[in-house]
Amino acid sequence: MCAATLILAIAAPLWAAAQEEGTIPPGTVINMQNWQQYQKYMTYSMQVLFQGKYAWKFPPDFQLEVGPTKHYPMGAPPYVEATKKYAARVKIVNLPDGGHNITDYVAGMPFPDPSGPLKGWEVLVDDWFAYQPYLLCIGPLGQYHFVDRFHHVTYESFIFMERRVGHIADAAQPLYDPKAPGEDFVSMGQILSPEQARYTAVLTIYYLDLSKPEDTFLFIPALRRSLRLSSAARCSPLFGSDVTYDDARHGAFNGNITRFDADYLGDKQVLMMPEYDSAGAQKVENFYTPLFFPRPNLGKWQLRDSWVLNVHRIPSQSRGYCYGKRVLYVDKDVYQSQWADLYDENNKFWKVDFDPQDITPVPGEGAYWTNNGVGGFWDMQNSHLSSVMLPTAANEDCRNVGGEDFTDLGRWGSVSGLSQIMR
Repeated sequence: MCAATLILAIAAPLWAAAQEEGTIPPGTVINMQNWQQYQKYMTYSMQVLFQGKYAWKFPPDFQLEVGPTKHYPMGAPPYVEATKKYAARVKIVNLPDGGHNITDYVAGMPFPDPSGPLKGWEVLVDDWFAYQPYLLCIGPLGQYHFVDRFHHVTYESFIFMERRVGHIADAAQPLYDPKAPGEDFVSMGQILSPEQARYTAVLTIYYLDLSKPEDTFLFIPALRRSLRLSSAARCSPLFGSDVTYDDARHGAFNGNITRFDADYLGDKQVLMMPEYDSAGAQKVENFYTPLFFPRPNLGKWQLRDSWVLNVHRIPSQSRGYCYGKRVLYVDKDVYQSQWADLYDENNKFWKVDFDPQDITPVPGEGAYWTNNGVGGFWDMQNSHLSSVMLPTAANEDCRNVGGEDFTDLGRWGSVSGLSQIMR
């Protein structure tokens, strides 16, 4: 089946969000007594949390409820239309260093029908370019919870913005933002508390030329200036968390796709949590503590048809990199992963990345599965964790969030904007 035919076949029924039963009957409650009956539907990370081999583990009263499996659109109508219009043009180019790149990509999903010897890498590219509104923002309710091996809890509040400035597929937006020539995607976060870290900010700029390393700038309040970080510093912790720069994006992956390869490991039905009470997710009492994993009242789980990938740096760029591999479980409806099993340089299991998206209202378009809600990183080797709460708004709803106008690209998406932080 050609790509265009496949898109036409899948796009129309997705809008109905029809429900269908998965292999686990809706209403099934999975707990510490019966979880092994259902472990074939779990990621390795989830199995580890059930097994209790590490300090971080599900508590004795843990349970989750399985609901009916739903279908979701891959994105808003302009994104689907861009996929139908442009996907057939996209081609893969093999690079001299052993990596891959794409050419003739315009907008939408690059590989709606991943196949062939590079199927795994095509799915990874889809995960990277998966739908999100051109602007996502998080106001002052954004928060990290840090827990150390002694179960001491500290907090950090922040504001955050992600903006697509190239390959845009949103109504009333150009394909390429003239205010950011040559750029593809920008993100910026700024710490609000604790006071000793306040005003610390990070800006990352990704380019249309994917082979060009991204630029990351760190604003240091004590110096009242920003420093440009090395492109090799992708394993650095983001805001002192267990999250690295290569983790912090939708789909549980934020690496440069030209520096990575991905082995397709097979298809799997995976338990995911694609819908939940976003307001409830901002309350600590709705989580199992100190684990900070969602309680059943936040939402029901679904069995999701997924591609399983082993993502790793290409050999020429693997030396000194923190992860030996990243196993992703990429949802076949929305082409994003909610889980990642992270392994260290010696391929020893290291971190659990639980990155559930949520259904986010997009002004003028409807509500779609995108980067929103909650997330967690559990460092199993060092027994500490970072849980994040992300109450997210989209597009024009970002014009006034907590008193900030995140639609101002000069302030929230440029190096010059960093110099405005302490004015």
